[in-house]
Amino acid sequence: MKDILCEKEISKHLNDEYNIKVFDEIDSTNIYLKQLAKNNAEPHTVIIANTQTSGHGRFDRKFHSPKNSGIYMSVLLKPDLEAEKSVLLTAAAAVAVNEAIFSLTGKKTEIKWVNDILLEGKKVCGILTEGAINPKTLKFDWAIIGIGVNVYTPENDFNSEIKNIAGAVSEKTQENLRNKLCAEILNNISLYCENLQNKSFISKYKEYSYLKDKRINVIRNGSSTPATALFIDDECRLAVRYDDETEELLNSGEISIKL
Repeated sequence: MKDILCEKEISKHLNDEYNIKVFDEIDSTNIYLKQLAKNNAEPHTVIIANTQTSGHGRFDRKFHSPKNSGIYMSVLLKPDLEAEKSVLLTAAAAVAVNEAIFSLTGKKTEIKWVNDILLEGKKVCGILTEGAINPKTLKFDWAIIGIGVNVYTPENDFNSEIKNIAGAVSEKTQENLRNKLCAEILNNISLYCENLQNKSFISKYKEYSYLKDKRINVIRNGSSTPATALFIDDECRLAVRYDDETEELLNSGEISIKL
């Protein structure tokens, strides 16, 4: 059984109009789409790849993108959103992916603040939001949501760097699962990411949170501080309590889960 990414197959399952281009191989869908955005590409332009040679995640970390097993997708939007609230866009996209996976597989995934999707504790998706900010309004001129999903375990397994932390959505190949998942993610992006002001996704983001009451490390400027994750607030910030009993609302940054 084959599951080959195909523009025509993806379009069959879309509720809204998207301009989709599928590549078998590309350096990075985000990098490619950034160039299009700088040349005034229309919102709803989508770049999807079967594999990436230079995929990257947050903090410019390498994002492993093995062929024939994942979805590597970037979506161009023009949200009416202040740059300082970019966490809302990432959170809405995380809800979009979470619900798409459940809709097509029945599997319940969870969100590790701010941008990772976990299945049974292992990462199956990462999300990267990038954009251009208008210096006068301090709002996005455009934003790109990059989404990488491990749909299947790669043919030669995940490499040693991520083998212990990476998981896959499906144990076996299903016909057109990747195409349907691309479409359902895009349908949900239309629903949540383009209606940020009503914040309908926030209650879902809280519900899907993996972190409540977990011991974590807050990583900042190369140092790591132990804390307990308390809750997600209505701006999708993470409330934490440090061991000295002080508390903080994190608007951005990185955390790791203490085992």
